[in-house]
Amino acid sequence: MNALARKDHVLCGAFALAVLSMPLWATVLGAGYPDLLQRFAIYGLFAMGFNILFGLTGYLSFGHAAFLGVGSYAAVWSFKLLTMNALPAVIAGTLLAGLFSLVIGHICLRRSGIYFAILTLAFAQMSYNLAYSVLTPLTNGETGLQVRRTDPRWIDQWIHGTVGPLEPPHLFGLPLTGYSGFYFCAVLLIVGFYVAMRITRSPFGAMLRGIKANQNRLGYSGVHARPYALAAFVISGLYAGLAGSLLAVTDPLAGAERMQWTASGEVVLMTILGGAGTLLGPVLGAALIKYLENIFSAFDTQVLRHFFDFLPDSLQGPAVSLASIFVGDGWHLTLGLLFMLVVIFLPGGLMEGIGRIGAVLRRVFRGAPTPPNAAPHGPAHGAAPHAHPPVPATAATAATPGDLAPAPNRPQA
Repeated sequence: MNALARKDHVLCGAFALAVLSMPLWATVLGAGYPDLLQRFAIYGLFAMGFNILFGLTGYLSFGHAAFLGVGSYAAVWSFKLLTMNALPAVIAGTLLAGLFSLVIGHICLRRSGIYFAILTLAFAQMSYNLAYSVLTPLTNGETGLQVRRTDPRWIDQWIHGTVGPLEPPHLFGLPLTGYSGFYFCAVLLIVGFYVAMRITRSPFGAMLRGIKANQNRLGYSGVHARPYALAAFVISGLYAGLAGSLLAVTDPLAGAERMQWTASGEVVLMTILGGAGTLLGPVLGAALIKYLENIFSAFDTQVLRHFFDFLPDSLQGPAVSLASIFVGDGWHLTLGLLFMLVVIFLPGGLMEGIGRIGAVLRRVFRGAPTPPNAAPHGPAHGAAPHAHPPVPATAATAATPGDLAPAPNRPQA
């Protein structure tokens, strides 16, 4: 096993350990409850898949929320028609989103750059409007698709002889609520991270990075880049469908708002904020945005008054009014300011900041490195000063006349 493979296995093991122990250390940050932990894992998968298309291949999509919504609708229909077991729902949501991304990618990848981004945005908005109004028999419109007591659930009926009472999604009898639901999402997040790592390190991943670097040069060398870009688009759609199906597993409800353009913009922010093109960056960006959403959106006027209680009454009112602009319903303004600061000062995202901190710590603990070819400041004690041997006088005259031929463009005497 080479050094790179060992490093990847250590990285994957450390990532798995950090994810599985999240209920312990996230409690210190006030984020240790299952609902928020599930969102960390689900949107981490979503951003990780988007990074394969955007971070590796260089195609910016503004329509990935369409695949998230398709995965959610497919999972809820699996609950309604088949069984409340989560495994068929996850498989159905992932595969259907992959098929949908194959169709959309085949059309959109005929263009690149800003034209590709606008095409994906247009398809996402069409999907949203179809789910909201036209396809109401399949999506239930603005109310959203829900699991009901009267649903057939044919597999459950075949196994138990009756439909039975309405129960939450389960995995072969284990209810996926609370921390069990989080660990189900966490295991899939770890598997998705390992697959993304293998894709990045493979020759296929090298080809995707080549497409991002210079697609025209690949074309001149005889490589047809479009099949590789389409494969990346479909893989990214599979990740989005998996994330959408997990949203339905944790909450058996699918609504058209999951396909809106704001959800597509959110995954772009997650990827860029964490570090596009890196393995850990999209997961960190997704966790940070969901954490900030949970913290800042919960600040109302009463909480702000309690926070600024130390100020006199003449200053407390203006302070509360000013702070309320950035929290509560206006927490997106705080997110926008954070995103602006990261783009200006850390173009590589949070992973660039972590790399800079690591470099500073290495210099502090190891000391300033000595250049390998640096000459000593003076002769050692008792040693004679170093002197270069003189060049022999005959060295310049030892060459033959052919060796001293003039340059072709130099005038000769």
